[in-house]
Amino acid sequence: MTSIPIERILNATYDGIAAADRDGKVILFNDAARRIFHVEGDPIGRHVSEISPVARMPEVIKDAIAEINHIIKIDEETTLVTSRMPIWDEDGEVIGAVAIFKEVPQLEELSTEVNRLEEMQSMMEAIFSAAQDAISVANQNGINVMMNKAYSKLIGMKPSELIGQPCDIDCKGKSIHRAVLESGKEQRGFHMVVGRHNKEIIAQGAPILVNGELKGSVAVAYDLTELLSLSRELDDAKRVIRELKGKYSFDDIIGKNRYLKEAIEKAKRAAKTSAPILLIGDSGTGKELFAHAIHNESKRAAKPFVRVNCAAISEGLLESELFGYEEGAFTGAKKTGKRGYFEQADKGTIFLDEIGKISPAMQAKLLRVLQEQEIIRVGASSPISVDVRIVAAANNDLEEEIANGNFREDLYYRLNMVPIELPSLKERPDDIPLLAEYMIVKYNEEYGRNIEGISSGALAVLKEKEWRGNVRELANYIGRAIIDMDPAKTRIEAEDLPDLGLKEMRTLDKEEELEGVKPLSQVVRETERAYIKKVLEKNGGNKTKTARDLGISIRSLYNKLQQ
Repeated sequence: MTSIPIERILNATYDGIAAADRDGKVILFNDAARRIFHVEGDPIGRHVSEISPVARMPEVIKDAIAEINHIIKIDEETTLVTSRMPIWDEDGEVIGAVAIFKEVPQLEELSTEVNRLEEMQSMMEAIFSAAQDAISVANQNGINVMMNKAYSKLIGMKPSELIGQPCDIDCKGKSIHRAVLESGKEQRGFHMVVGRHNKEIIAQGAPILVNGELKGSVAVAYDLTELLSLSRELDDAKRVIRELKGKYSFDDIIGKNRYLKEAIEKAKRAAKTSAPILLIGDSGTGKELFAHAIHNESKRAAKPFVRVNCAAISEGLLESELFGYEEGAFTGAKKTGKRGYFEQADKGTIFLDEIGKISPAMQAKLLRVLQEQEIIRVGASSPISVDVRIVAAANNDLEEEIANGNFREDLYYRLNMVPIELPSLKERPDDIPLLAEYMIVKYNEEYGRNIEGISSGALAVLKEKEWRGNVRELANYIGRAIIDMDPAKTRIEAEDLPDLGLKEMRTLDKEEELEGVKPLSQVVRETERAYIKKVLEKNGGNKTKTARDLGISIRSLYNKLQQ
């Protein structure tokens, strides 16, 4: 192997190096030292004080004491930082000295660079520590190297417990860092259970690459509990926004029953069109809820939604309320006139509830609106064009009303472009548990209670009820039960339910002896069958009238007869 002369090595350095023997004569002086001290010619053999009086190498030889990082000034332009060390022989005798010289401008440049890096590091550490997001960093070996206060607080462990430890020491299962390091790719929506308290978090991580080489991973974690809370707040905000237009969407319709799902799917398809829709169902089956949802699902969702209960407005006022009136149209009319509900709903939706209750004269005027897409205000002669989608609702049999001469057949066919029949609660008993849980949450908020649920026994009692008032009646009973319950109770039991009004059913006489005990459900079925048979006979076999007398839908009656 070729050796390199020591002189070549010393001359290759940027720092000045000089050495003197015990007499102070120069025995080594590299090129950098010659440049620094402006030496011309060969300095070897000359006394060091001749070259530089401030070199102080004779003093180091005499005192045998090293002088480290001393600053000396050669001239007006050159300042050095020098370190001088004595040289000892094998017997411990000082036989000379060596000195290393560094120019201050070079040191200042290095110092400035170090200071800049230190400032950047301090700034990054401050940002890292102050970040609200929980951040952790692992090296390429999966060892925790950094984490901020937010991360420590999130998982409930101190940094000292985690730094230097494997990245999955604080979690159950695989760590986000391990997943990133194994794949070398970004990971999102990574679910973990971390910390002593098994907190659920969602994390996202990314690899740290330096010149294309994987050096570690960085991850940001989010408290899943907080995210769920924010999600609920967002849902509440959306609900408030909906109330400014249509209050409800199809997501607000509770139930998984087949008949209900069929009605929802049909309503969703119809909502995409501008065709009139006729909602048919008993009182309390959710006709208004469907009307709101249809409006919000349609292209008119951003426009007005106007609800009109035709049965709640007197015949004398209904026309002026629906179509508006001109100044002086009648005694008491506003001087400026008034826009009717149809004008208010222009470009939007009007919901006409209890449509079967309007008079034949009003039916004729409503038919004109459907045919001509225009209204005439009371007291006016000129029509006003309107673009309104009509959703009508009826809880009576309009076909029977037509047969009795109470409802116009042509109007019925105009309204009945998309008929949607809503099932009664008796037809969807499988939805009663879902509805009960929803109502419990609702009334907990309204009444400041903390009811956690309802027992299977109480649900069994609810399923035996006819529910002529349907969902509205069920809500009434759940609310009454919660109000009357012992405040210390957290679960609705059967005994907490109000009297369900089953007095119409046949009961055993108090003095009648029991020959055998039957299940309550069997007694209910037998009593119901006998009662339906009597009503059907009374009505001469007219199923439509029987269903109306019983307060159930015609479909529900057919189901019962089939059973």
